[in-house]
Amino acid sequence: MRVIAGEAKGRPLKAVPGVNTRPTTDKVKEAIFSMIGPYFEGGQALDLFAGTGGLGIEALSRGMARAVFIDLDRQSIEVVRRNIEAAGMSSRAEIYKNEASRAIKLLEKRGMQFELVFLDPPYKMKEADKLMREMADRGLLAPGAVIVVEHDARHAYSDTVGDFRLRRQALYGDTAVTVYDYAEGEDPTGGTADEAPSPD
Repeated sequence: MRVIAGEAKGRPLKAVPGVNTRPTTDKVKEAIFSMIGPYFEGGQALDLFAGTGGLGIEALSRGMARAVFIDLDRQSIEVVRRNIEAAGMSSRAEIYKNEASRAIKLLEKRGMQFELVFLDPPYKMKEADKLMREMADRGLLAPGAVIVVEHDARHAYSDTVGDFRLRRQALYGDTAVTVYDYAEGEDPTGGTADEAPSPD
């Protein structure tokens, strides 16, 4: 694994030992950033199930100003820390060991808002939509925020989740990537970003 593009392009990234963490492959990572970027002009990113930290680090390398990395696994947190240091981005990153829902509450207390969120939970967990709603309810999302959900290809999330509209879905073997735009206060039945709404 490596940083694919931007400021830290080519920097190698360590994997988490064992089989419990499933890092995003470089192929899928490149596809994700082609959908949502590929480059950014500032803003804050949240990597909520950070694993190796590869997605958040890639976002920093491509122009996000800051990123928060959260994972419950102690080994993952140590790997994230090392990878951020190797990418030369320690001054722009915060790393916390915590459970996702609890972390969301703590981030709310700090008044933080994010323009970009990565949700790459273990494949057995199929509740990314609930976490999206919780983040929206607690004010963690900036207007127009982008949410990237990486999940088991056998599980499908709805085209609309509350104020979230589907931008893009793509399959890569056993992995699916579902990208949403946060459209607070808008009618989420107005169609996706890739297609006009169908006439009645």
